[in-house]
Amino acid sequence: MVRAIADRIVTGYLRPGEKLDESSLAARFEVSRTPVREALGQLSAIGLVERRPNRGAIVAVVTQEYLASMFESMAELEAICARFSAERMTAAERRSLEIEHQASARLVQVGAEEDYEYFNTEFHSRLYRGAHNTHIHDLTVATRSRLAPFRRAQFMLPGRLAKSWQEHDVIVTAIMRGDAAAAGKAARDHVSIVSEASAVFAADDPKSVKARHGVKVPHLAQSRPPV
Repeated sequence: MVRAIADRIVTGYLRPGEKLDESSLAARFEVSRTPVREALGQLSAIGLVERRPNRGAIVAVVTQEYLASMFESMAELEAICARFSAERMTAAERRSLEIEHQASARLVQVGAEEDYEYFNTEFHSRLYRGAHNTHIHDLTVATRSRLAPFRRAQFMLPGRLAKSWQEHDVIVTAIMRGDAAAAGKAARDHVSIVSEASAVFAADDPKSVKARHGVKVPHLAQSRPPV
């Protein structure tokens, strides 16, 4: 449910300032109001929902400027992680990174978007762990969690799956060579491209922009997604 509501917010189906009625959402997902309330609480924690005392919850206003500032921070954090990974990853960690990366290629070939998203998340998590710096790891994970719905939305854009894999490939190649500078640059460039792709979903007129990009927004009531 958290993911389903987040996706609708990010893609513009639920507009900034729109009231999120717990009863309506509970009926739509065929659950009680308690899990809906918990889901809205999680979305509030990452800045997608604004909860107002005695007035309920509304979709938060996420401006392009604020989104850009978060992605700018994310790009630098990922660059640090990739650079440290090139210097500090163990041989076993490098092998695992390469194996997982190559395995995800078949998902791109068949267009398995949801399965690739799992590999994508794991790929970046390996970079964070490979940096072997607890503070950087925690800071990067926290920042990524706030950007997760926007990063996920990029895969709705035509051709983005293959481009993402190619960008990962540059990062992996640099890490396997132990080239810290190249790994850092590749990771920074990757997040910058993700930022540009995700900006489609923070446009002032999201419906017209998404139409130009060929983005299809799924219906909220298609199926009951997992909480």
